[in-house]
Amino acid sequence: MAYDGLVNFSIVNELKNKIIDGKVDKIFEPNFEEILLGIYSNGVKYALDLVINSKYYRANLTTNTKPNPTFAPNFCMTLRKHLLGTHITNIYTDGLERIIFIEFEGYNKSKDFSTKKLVIELMGKHSNIILIDSGNKIIDALKHFSTSSGSYRDIYAGAIYKLPKSDKLDFFDIKDASEFYKVLINNSVLTNSNSLALVVSSTFTGISKNSVSAFENSLNISDSITSEASASLFDYLKTIISNNQNVMCKNYEKDYALEFCNSEKENSLQINFFLDDFYTSKETNNTFIVYRDNLLKLISNKLSKLSVKLDNINDKLQECKNAEKYKLYGELITSNLYKINDFNTDTITLENYYDNNNPVVIPLDKSVAPSINAKNFFKKYKKLKSAKEYVDIQKKAVINEIAYLESIIYEIGIAKNINDIDEIYSEIQNTNVALNNKKNKVRKKAFSKGNKKIAFEPLKFNIDGFTVLVGKNNNQNDYLTTKVANPDDIWFHVKDFHGSHVILRAENKIPAQETLNKCASLAKEHSKAADSSNVTVDYTYVKYVKKPSGSKPGMVIYTNNKSVTVK
Repeated sequence: MAYDGLVNFSIVNELKNKIIDGKVDKIFEPNFEEILLGIYSNGVKYALDLVINSKYYRANLTTNTKPNPTFAPNFCMTLRKHLLGTHITNIYTDGLERIIFIEFEGYNKSKDFSTKKLVIELMGKHSNIILIDSGNKIIDALKHFSTSSGSYRDIYAGAIYKLPKSDKLDFFDIKDASEFYKVLINNSVLTNSNSLALVVSSTFTGISKNSVSAFENSLNISDSITSEASASLFDYLKTIISNNQNVMCKNYEKDYALEFCNSEKENSLQINFFLDDFYTSKETNNTFIVYRDNLLKLISNKLSKLSVKLDNINDKLQECKNAEKYKLYGELITSNLYKINDFNTDTITLENYYDNNNPVVIPLDKSVAPSINAKNFFKKYKKLKSAKEYVDIQKKAVINEIAYLESIIYEIGIAKNINDIDEIYSEIQNTNVALNNKKNKVRKKAFSKGNKKIAFEPLKFNIDGFTVLVGKNNNQNDYLTTKVANPDDIWFHVKDFHGSHVILRAENKIPAQETLNKCASLAKEHSKAADSSNVTVDYTYVKYVKKPSGSKPGMVIYTNNKSVTVK
């Protein structure tokens, strides 16, 4: 769906009947590409969302909550200074340009009576929100440009506001269908195309190819530049633009589609709220994907570093295995010092009295005496022996951390929305896993929940009359097993795979084996082994499940368990 001039025109037509004479009582800047105006009109509170994101630019009323930053940015403070307390006197468009003008007058926060105008330019990456005074002088803008830096116009405080340039024609200047057809014929040569939708969209301001294609379907005309097709399209567009009763509305048979219809028969704000839900859904999904992928990237980078660290530890352990060899070298040299006459040699061959006097070739440092070589071998032996104890502990810690991060990757893979990722990120922040996200922002600050406590919402099922709870991440798994479950409830988990803790609430009843099998299947379904066959699922009473002190979230040990194979 394209947000073109026709959609913009329809949005403004709906807003005219709702927010004119309304009082501006709140102004927020949820992020650096969005302004939210709170408007009180005729006993109703509205929230006008102005978004200049290059992909999701729009202006519409919203019912979706937006984050309110603790500190208001400069442009937001400027708007509050000049617009809070004023009334909206008019809202209109510049023909079919994607530009909206909102006029305000009244006593502002400084108790001065003034008239101001807010210009919302919705033009992809060139979108902007600009505040100007009654003399068309710019007070401030969300984005600043100047001709000295290559822009074709000045957008900064003190400059005179000028409309954006456009090489396209204004549909309002076309007198009749005959002139419309002639213009299309001329431009079809320039565009080297006979497509009605393509030529119209490349000729006239604010009419997108998608809109024309939709109109062709509604009018049952071909996508060719003929006098009949162009006349039908011209009359349709003229009727829409000249008669405010025929504005764009939602097609309920095609939930994603918009078309023009008689507004008297429809919800008077349906296009606003349809766009609100449509774009909010896309923004939320996009934020979720970016947030998820950024977190996954950080975890993967951490895993790669841990993998290298584990290889180094294994190399060190391999070296530690030679500790006894160095001890042997030292002992043999010490016991045979009286036989060693050559002080300037790289190697020496001695009989190993621990191995039937078989000869052993010992490397030497010829720059020092044999006795010093023996001392060095004993030092190396003691050092490696001490290192092995430390490296063994280090290896265990690294293996546990790798296992934990692999469980996080599984959680990220099954996450469905931003809240799920928030829970995972909150879990990581509360562990000792250090993620270097100074250069890789996991989530934009404007959307971050920080350390806000996240509601516990496990999955809930009903199996044969029993309530069954399934954790969606490690924190939920811990909470389910250690806080929610009763000692006689039954705990399920896939063996040797990362997965959710599944709790069957027994409630003093004894479930049948068939019920247990269904719960085991549920545990398999919510695990990394979901697509595998012949998976073993362990189950036991919750009272036999223990969480070791200091262990990572989701890590437990259990006893007295039984197993079932899920095929």
